[in-house]
Amino acid sequence: MVLVNAAGGAPGRAEQGSRRRDLPSGFTDLAPELEQAPPDLLVTKHTWGAFTRTGLEATLRDLGVTQVVVCGVATSIGVESTARQAHELGFNVTVALDAVTDLNADAHANSLERIFPRLGERGSTQEIIDLLARPQA
Repeated sequence: MVLVNAAGGAPGRAEQGSRRRDLPSGFTDLAPELEQAPPDLLVTKHTWGAFTRTGLEATLRDLGVTQVVVCGVATSIGVESTARQAHELGFNVTVALDAVTDLNADAHANSLERIFPRLGERGSTQEIIDLLARPQA
């Protein structure tokens, strides 16, 4: 499993959002419920997408990964950016619909209904787990 935290933002100017440089203590800590353990990989991103300057693509390719399942806390920002990058890099993308959320309901709905179907597949976490548990043909 690859776990991703965020430790900043891209350096460019924006009308909305902040390029906060001084993050509060514990900002990059993962929720204990994720139960990070070896051999989980931890990627710290400094932009919206998890592939930009993190080495994630090379690591996944070295492991022979062709499929990624994306979930996260900012559907229209980090989740969508990571899914777009994965798709552009040639990975098969699945978004866990019940494992994404966003502060903006309209942006969340737009990502779920208009963007993600163009990038890959969608399903509930249980549907994804069930597919992964199937014997390989």
